[in-house]
Amino acid sequence: MLVTASKETLLCMSLAGRPGNFGVRFHNHLYQQLGLNFYYKAFSPNDLPAAIVGMRSLGIRGCGVSMPFKEACIALVDELDASAAAIQSINTIVNTDGHLKAYNTDYIAIAQLVDTHEVPRTRFALRGSGGMAKAVACALRDAGFTDGLIVARNEQAGRALAQTCGFEWQAELGSERPPLLVNVTPLGMAGDQAETLAFDVSAIDRADTAFDVVATPARTPFVVEAERLGKRLITGDQVAAIQALEQFILYTGVTPTEAQYQAAAAFARG
Repeated sequence: MLVTASKETLLCMSLAGRPGNFGVRFHNHLYQQLGLNFYYKAFSPNDLPAAIVGMRSLGIRGCGVSMPFKEACIALVDELDASAAAIQSINTIVNTDGHLKAYNTDYIAIAQLVDTHEVPRTRFALRGSGGMAKAVACALRDAGFTDGLIVARNEQAGRALAQTCGFEWQAELGSERPPLLVNVTPLGMAGDQAETLAFDVSAIDRADTAFDVVATPARTPFVVEAERLGKRLITGDQVAAIQALEQFILYTGVTPTEAQYQAAAAFARG
């Protein structure tokens, strides 16, 4: 059912440094399929505080938050759900009559994926130290991973994340060749780093599992190389679909059927 926009239409949006179309297609597809009077739009703000003020004052119902805003938004909301407070990183804001409450649905997605892909609880290296990296590292820790290495050039952020989760820190991967490699940086993302491998070929060759959170494109150079080498893969579009479903439920109060969810995810992937 196609809903015609009106003054009653509720708006949702996403804020990202490099907006993609996955969330736009996913949410708007479900709105249409379920006959919900909502519309979703992606933005790249040049003034984050002003964007959040606008969300509150204009009555925008929901907001997805992507890199690099997952930590900067914390000071701009009224309340943190336990999912966001525990890791001090947010990816979702819900506006209820001007009250902004923040959540982290990335954490939920990561936890589900390592279980459904039956990833062994072996040593891993995670590249990144920002808000999304916090969600991934905490989800891995809580899923039973105890032997981890945070690889981050930002020593302060990298050490802090490693200490929080009980892992190690290094500025570079170096000679480490762990079974699980996780990229939580923009390396491979559409733009000026689109051709960059998150890990070198020798590290990918020695790994068993490659996990890239970059959703646009889903087939990053890291994923393509890991697939060529026959590795177990978890891709960013899988993360995006699960966390987007959780956001959709928070925004609308409606839970799609499994078939509706799968159809929306397939449509979003294009």
